[in-house]
Amino acid sequence: MSIYKLAVIIKNPLNDEEFLVVKQIRPRKFGIEEYDSFIDSDLWDFPSVHLKMLQGESEIQVEGAELCSAKLDLKKFDLSLALNQVSEQVRVERLVEGQWKFWKFVEEPEFGPAPPIHTVFITAYYGFDDKSSDVACQWISWSNCSKRLSEVTPDSYRMGPLVVNGFPHDSKHSKWDVPRYLNYQEYPLGVRLVPMRSRTGKPFSTTNLVVIAPQFVANSESDKNFIAHGDALIIDPGCRAQSHQELADIIAALPRKLIVFVTHHHADHVDGLSAIQKCNPDAILLAHKYTMHRIVKDDWSLGYTSVAGGEEINVRGQRLQVISALGHTDGHMALLHINTHTLIVGDHCVGQGSAVLDAFSGGNMGEYFNTTYKFLELSPNALIPMHGRVNLWPKHMLCRYLKNRRDRESSILNAIEHGSTTLFDIVSTLYKDIDRALWYVAASNVRLHVEHLAQQHKLPEVFSLETHSVAAFGDELSKL
Repeated sequence: MSIYKLAVIIKNPLNDEEFLVVKQIRPRKFGIEEYDSFIDSDLWDFPSVHLKMLQGESEIQVEGAELCSAKLDLKKFDLSLALNQVSEQVRVERLVEGQWKFWKFVEEPEFGPAPPIHTVFITAYYGFDDKSSDVACQWISWSNCSKRLSEVTPDSYRMGPLVVNGFPHDSKHSKWDVPRYLNYQEYPLGVRLVPMRSRTGKPFSTTNLVVIAPQFVANSESDKNFIAHGDALIIDPGCRAQSHQELADIIAALPRKLIVFVTHHHADHVDGLSAIQKCNPDAILLAHKYTMHRIVKDDWSLGYTSVAGGEEINVRGQRLQVISALGHTDGHMALLHINTHTLIVGDHCVGQGSAVLDAFSGGNMGEYFNTTYKFLELSPNALIPMHGRVNLWPKHMLCRYLKNRRDRESSILNAIEHGSTTLFDIVSTLYKDIDRALWYVAASNVRLHVEHLAQQHKLPEVFSLETHSVAAFGDELSKL
């Protein structure tokens, strides 16, 4: 079941160019200095609240609400409560008395596993005291907002996704005409995510196809230091065969000078390569050599350009840097979109829960920790996983991953100290309340944690790694 949100665009009656944005609430601190010392920059966005259903009908009149009536009946929601909650955010009274007009309705794609959040935007002019000294909200012009969205630096003042979705830029930042039947999300500006059905693992069912196709050439240069030049870039085409026609429609709508980047070799990230090869055999494929060694010829039989980290890509003047992101696999790569300082992380992180490392493809917990610290040093403004939503608090998310991994290692040590001698013993102790169908996947991570503990000389001297193979774990699990 979908969730609905109300986003409120309050315009300045003294300056038609200006609207109000609110500083977003930060995630709760960890209470541990090491993690709390990494601070994401301020994030500003339209004031918004979740909508609640009414037993009757709302008394608030929204001009033009009928324009979205086929998908949403605003009268069924408690708009008075929602506007009073927004009043508290912006610290003004009587927003319920405003002359509200419908602006637009935006449906979120199904990123999963949580329900999509659809947003209705309403707008009104509303005058109140000067907000120039208010630390919680402020006026900003469309032109200034556009500049902040397109000219981003590390730790800079950030604008949120509601502004991008409500922003009247008419897709001028992208040359890609999205097929009408496809649902996508644009954030940051000019970066589009299309969740496509894939052979991924639970709790997800889609892989995010990332599309960057700039409309305008910004400082276009033929610098030989770029490993590839193109007019468009797609990342991780991992859709199922049943969605290959959708992918073909996407490729057909993009410029022919196309760059394809794959973060790693797993099927849910490369299953669509064969469709791209058929639609646009001139496309340039970029991947780590270990990734290409594991991609079958049926998926891609043409040439490729090897990347290992540090290389730069030029997409109509927009720059992306390849980041070595080992840990999930031994060929795992990430991309930093320099123009928006957004980090596209492959499977290093996921939108909900924690990532699983592949012990059979060079997954390494020590390298995973190192990559996480590397990502923190990059200080990204947003983090795009290939499964789930964009994360708007990347430093907090990365620190949460570090904390969870360290907590898991403490739990493993505790299990060993209390008599666990095999991988099966540890997994059955730590995951006793989890569906056993997920134990095998968990065993891969636990095995890599044990190896990492051994590298740090934290295991008891009598402890043997030989009893911690994933194969032996599978044998024990099959006996249950």
